[in-house]
Amino acid sequence: MSRLFTQPVSEATGHAAQLFTAIKGAIGKVPNAYVGIGSNSPLALEAALNLDGALRKSSLSAKEIEVIKLAVSQDAQCDYCLAAHTLMGGKAGLSKDAILGVRHGQATGDAQVDALAAFVHAVARTSGDVPAEAVQAVKQAGYSDAQIVDTLLAITSITFTNLFNRVNVTALDFPAAD
Repeated sequence: MSRLFTQPVSEATGHAAQLFTAIKGAIGKVPNAYVGIGSNSPLALEAALNLDGALRKSSLSAKEIEVIKLAVSQDAQCDYCLAAHTLMGGKAGLSKDAILGVRHGQATGDAQVDALAAFVHAVARTSGDVPAEAVQAVKQAGYSDAQIVDTLLAITSITFTNLFNRVNVTALDFPAAD
């Protein structure tokens, strides 16, 4: 049960209704997280959608973005985002074993994915300066400074939805992650 106000998509008006219509047209449904965010703040939903739109134009592939979102969601223990991004990670080309490896800091069989996941876990778990070794390791794996900055943008994006879903306790509308 949601903790925050959530209205049925069919009852939304104004800007929220416009956003919900666009989301449904793009992906066939309005995920519960977006319904909850948009019911309370269409501005926040629009910003989140715009941020994800910018990420699709970034220096990162869809697969890399899902690696980032899975690693952060695991560290935040956000069941909703883990479910959503397990599904999306599979669609982006990650195997079930790779998804579990990314989430739990285990080898996936892809050194570049492993380096990215390790860097993201270091950023998500560190207070203060991120260790220089973490930055060096992701660079040595072939990531550019631009990709590192885009990784930070992806961390920002998923952190917002992790926080919302953890406060709201958003009901899953995706298969639960293992």
